[in-house]
Amino acid sequence: MDLGISGKNAIVCAGSRGLGRGCAEHLADAGCNVFLNGRNEEVTKNTAREISERTGSTVIPVLGDISLPETQVALMEQCPEPDILINNNGGPPSRDFRELDREKMIDGVIQNMITPIELVQKTMDGMAERGFGRVVNITSLSVYSAIPGLDLSSGARAGLTAFLAGVARGVADKNVTINQVLPGKMDTDRIRGNLEFLAKKNGTTVKEEAAKSVSAIPAKRFGTASEFGALCAFLCSAHAGYITGQNFLIDGGLNPNAF
Repeated sequence: MDLGISGKNAIVCAGSRGLGRGCAEHLADAGCNVFLNGRNEEVTKNTAREISERTGSTVIPVLGDISLPETQVALMEQCPEPDILINNNGGPPSRDFRELDREKMIDGVIQNMITPIELVQKTMDGMAERGFGRVVNITSLSVYSAIPGLDLSSGARAGLTAFLAGVARGVADKNVTINQVLPGKMDTDRIRGNLEFLAKKNGTTVKEEAAKSVSAIPAKRFGTASEFGALCAFLCSAHAGYITGQNFLIDGGLNPNAF
């Protein structure tokens, strides 16, 4: 399917690996110019080169922690008129909520709520003026279903979802959409960290915890970054203009709710 976004400018935050890279790959496949943010210089530049060589699309690395104002400024200087924004950021590590002090909680909220809101503020008016805009926020299944140790991440991401619900309705008539994609148990560095947390907590091995996790998923496997990126790219497409303010689970059926 032609997604109808060839030539559009797409910002992908934390896009050098994992789910962010999956999104960048599919947007580049669709012909977008991708502005790829990442903290690790070597990894980010290598990812940008590999995607560009494979797809023929322009992929420009923008280095830095996206939570920092100076990184956001650099990103907007490189891409002053973005048509697509993929909000993504690393979440706080798994830990018992009793271990969270005020500083850790503030950092978590900055990473997973305030930063994406700041980027929406910086990009939304331009999208509306040009008559096209797509924002996809990568949140988590934990917004819907409790996951031990991810309380701070879950709370911040749920706050982001609630904050943007009204914003999405306010720009829908300008062909600007805002949606969330909620990954379940995906094969990424993030889940490996969660499995290590559980293994330490339960006195088991990472392999045992992985087997336990997979057994609970109806699909009987972890999801892939490419599967995630394909869904994200469709939500950014010209065909998705009537979809906004929604939360899309991609979890292999793990969440049992019918609605």
